[in-house]
Amino acid sequence: MSVTPSPVAGPEGPLEAPETERMRRWRVVLIALGVGLLVIAAVTLLNDIPPSRYLGIAVWLVGALIIHDGIAAMIVFGVAVLLRRTGGRIPFAVLAIVQGAIVIAVIVSVLFIPEIIKKHIGTANPTVLPLDYLLNLGVFYVVLAAVTAGAIVLCLRMLKRREADPQEASERG
Repeated sequence: MSVTPSPVAGPEGPLEAPETERMRRWRVVLIALGVGLLVIAAVTLLNDIPPSRYLGIAVWLVGALIIHDGIAAMIVFGVAVLLRRTGGRIPFAVLAIVQGAIVIAVIVSVLFIPEIIKKHIGTANPTVLPLDYLLNLGVFYVVLAAVTAGAIVLCLRMLKRREADPQEASERG
């Protein structure tokens, strides 16, 4: 089974896609949308949130930055480096599927971990956190692993079919 090279890097180094007018328009639209959302958030912050809560918001934002850049991004990057060291034996699409699954796992973990910690510490009202969040997180990981494995199998089958019939693949685009 031959493996197609990654569209991100070629033998000479990184490949750059030519920028099209359509791509430029989308970039401008997305940047304008992002700036607009930032303006709305700033106006909402200044109008609806009392200044005494700004420190708590800043602490939350720093925590989110640490979790994202210091933990989540490093996990995804580390797994990507390990998988890419296989010497091109793993197709790019499979790498993307695995990275997507890791991102989903990290996001769900960030959502579940506070509940797990608080349940372990205890609450004044036991009905506030009635579920076994650690068990639920474990079940989620198992289901995510199964779905990821299924997606990888489907992807590899599609790639194998495409290699077996290159004319049909070229006709499809």
